[in-house]
Amino acid sequence: MNRSSFFNDLLSSIAEQGRHLLDLRRERAPNGRALGDLCEALLSGRGEASGVALARDVLTSYAALPEEERAAFFEELRGRFGADRDKVRAAAEAVLEDPEDETRLKQLHEVSEPRRQELIRRLNLAPGGTSALVAMRKDLLACLRDRPDLKVVDRDFEHLFASWFNRGFLVMQRIDWSTPAVILERIIRYEAVHEIRDWNDLRRRIDLPDRRLYAFFHPALVDDPVIFVEVALTRALAEGIPPILAEERVELAEREATTAVFYSISNCQMGLRGISFGNFLIKQVVEELRRDLPNLKTFVTLSPLPGFRPWLEAALAAGDETVLGALTDERRAMLNEMAGSGASDQAPDEDLKEPLRALCAHYLMREKKAARRPLDPVARFHLGNGARLERINWNADPSPNGRRQSYGLMVNYLYDLGDIEKNHEAFAASGAVAAASAVTRLLKAVPEPKTKPVSDAVA
Repeated sequence: MNRSSFFNDLLSSIAEQGRHLLDLRRERAPNGRALGDLCEALLSGRGEASGVALARDVLTSYAALPEEERAAFFEELRGRFGADRDKVRAAAEAVLEDPEDETRLKQLHEVSEPRRQELIRRLNLAPGGTSALVAMRKDLLACLRDRPDLKVVDRDFEHLFASWFNRGFLVMQRIDWSTPAVILERIIRYEAVHEIRDWNDLRRRIDLPDRRLYAFFHPALVDDPVIFVEVALTRALAEGIPPILAEERVELAEREATTAVFYSISNCQMGLRGISFGNFLIKQVVEELRRDLPNLKTFVTLSPLPGFRPWLEAALAAGDETVLGALTDERRAMLNEMAGSGASDQAPDEDLKEPLRALCAHYLMREKKAARRPLDPVARFHLGNGARLERINWNADPSPNGRRQSYGLMVNYLYDLGDIEKNHEAFAASGAVAAASAVTRLLKAVPEPKTKPVSDAVA
């Protein structure tokens, strides 16, 4: 029996009993304000069964709200369910009067927690509550661009999700052709890097001896992966994605492979953005592969560069001296023509190969955000995990998406098991990027930047 399903059935039974006890025959809350009132009732301290019923009512009513009323509900959460500032002030003053009094410290901790956090905890009691709350945060994240004041609400979701979805609750499973169809369908839908075109394409990725797919699952999200990674077993570092995804290719016996190439990592739940899973998944997959296939010696990614082309085009438009200094007038004109043509998925001229690879090395190693971290989000992830920037590959992803993101360039990040911790510590301490000599040599073609990069807002 599926334990999660049993638990959800049990909660549903409790909710029905609670509804009977409360005699709740109300209509669904019609707007964000009314839903806020229902949340106040949930926090009022009713019994367990009635609390579960109320929590289900809140989530059911929320799901029925139109988009504009969902934003109004988040405004209710911001305005009505924060911490009581007067109580926080009084508790803080009490602690300052007697810092050694543990009771006063406890009181300060309790009153400083926003009421939203307890509300979210109680909503999680409803059947399917965790999944509904993840979906709710997805809606909230979509509101933040126009309503940055709601960030305070998002911080409470993120704080609780970081605990509920920590590594101790995640279960890794290998996905193969015997996996239930409902999960396979979601894998197809969630693939975010290299589109899975159909069932045959999926089968080539999971049902051949030199291809693997591993996913993390959470007990509260039944049959719904949190994140997954696709792996190709090869004899060498992969230089491009077409040979990996080719329909017709020579299969490699898994015992003949010496290299594991992580070529796609997809986060499945938008509502869990900002909660880190990929670092745990990669490291656990490495351990699994080493145990099953001791002949594997090299663990490397074939990674996209989602921010490279937007950064370079912004730098060219702004007249960035570093970028301009790495390009001849002719090559600068080629890039400007590509940017202005509107055909962002066209293949770059072969004459741009070395300049673009050099500028890519500069982008990954020198262009930093305010916290001394690379602009590129994929680079931040792998370098933060302790990987080494190993190679920059030309024409590695000729798909329209690959052209739009990075002119088709892709990167290998090497996970050298003997250096991971050292690289991670150096990156965490100073933002130092571990890179192979083949990459650092490319930097010679790009002048050292004299001013603050123009592109901190890009990526």
